[in-house]
Amino acid sequence: MVYRYKFEKIMSLREKEKTESQTKYTEAVKEFETEAEGLYRMLKKKEELLDKQAEQLKKGLSVQQVRHNLSFLENHERQIRHYQKRVVETRNKMNFFHQVLVEKNIEVKKYEKMKESDRQVFMEQQNQMENRQMDEISIQQYMGRT
Repeated sequence: MVYRYKFEKIMSLREKEKTESQTKYTEAVKEFETEAEGLYRMLKKKEELLDKQAEQLKKGLSVQQVRHNLSFLENHERQIRHYQKRVVETRNKMNFFHQVLVEKNIEVKKYEKMKESDRQVFMEQQNQMENRQMDEISIQQYMGRT
């Protein structure tokens, strides 16, 4: 007799959901990394701009150039705030999908444990049935000799 798990369809559905969750989580991680890299580039660029501005101030700048630099830095700060907001959003999204993935993993593990337990019960029943058959065969052979 072949073993068939009674919740096989449900288990395969849960495994499919787990795989989909893994894909969504991976995409969320990539999105977060992209946004974080963008923020890093913007912060690095700001640092370079401030260094360049400090050098120019040492050499002397016109008022118009100082205004232009301040305007440029303000615009750059706005972009940095935008990236910071996006990083927070994508981090939250990534954490959400991680939590979903953890829950799906737990569900699949539960079904795997149930399947293993059910399989052990099945194997024990099979062994008992085989032992009974062997006993019957032994009794029949004994009875046939006498």
